[in-house]
Amino acid sequence: MENTFITHIGTDESGKGDFFGPLVIAGVMVDNKSAELFKNLKIRDSKTISDNTILKMSVDIKSNAKFSIISIGNERYNELYKNFGNLNKLLAWGHAKVIENILENNTCEYALSDKFGDDSLILNALQKRGRTIRLEQMTKAESDIAVAAASVLARATFVQKMNQMKLTYECEFPKGCNSIVKDIAKKFINLHGKDKLNEVCKMHFKTYKEVLSN
Repeated sequence: MENTFITHIGTDESGKGDFFGPLVIAGVMVDNKSAELFKNLKIRDSKTISDNTILKMSVDIKSNAKFSIISIGNERYNELYKNFGNLNKLLAWGHAKVIENILENNTCEYALSDKFGDDSLILNALQKRGRTIRLEQMTKAESDIAVAAASVLARATFVQKMNQMKLTYECEFPKGCNSIVKDIAKKFINLHGKDKLNEVCKMHFKTYKEVLSN
């Protein structure tokens, strides 16, 4: 299998299902050497790894592979979502952007993305450089080492940004979207006011309207 390994870019995202915090999209270009290293380091789907381990793994990935990370803070996210009018179109723009960024100074003929919508979305979002690449999209793409590495970088950045938000607003921001998240959103409003909520959350979530209506 080592002899047939194809250097490729993997992309994945973190934060799309979390009410609080940014949307982070990452891309990693993996060759035969870095693929073996990452497998030995047990890099895999970030959903199966603790936050502390993810932060350590991200350092190794950045040191041994070409990568690109786009972190879209909540104010910017809310603007972009309004412009795109659709989460999948926003995701496609981000996945295409990290591929383009890596191709700016590197040559690669193949990219693999975790599938989140119609295949045409990322293809249509790719610009001149990206349209030379063969792009494949599949469900559970984190089984691929490049996509797994991208998922780790995206999650590590998400965790770091959430920690920064906690310091900035002196408020604990839980991950996900549940009743605890609603309680914290109400607490945030009491501390900082309704006008600041768009700085820390994704406004198109149903939770946003539910919190403001109470």
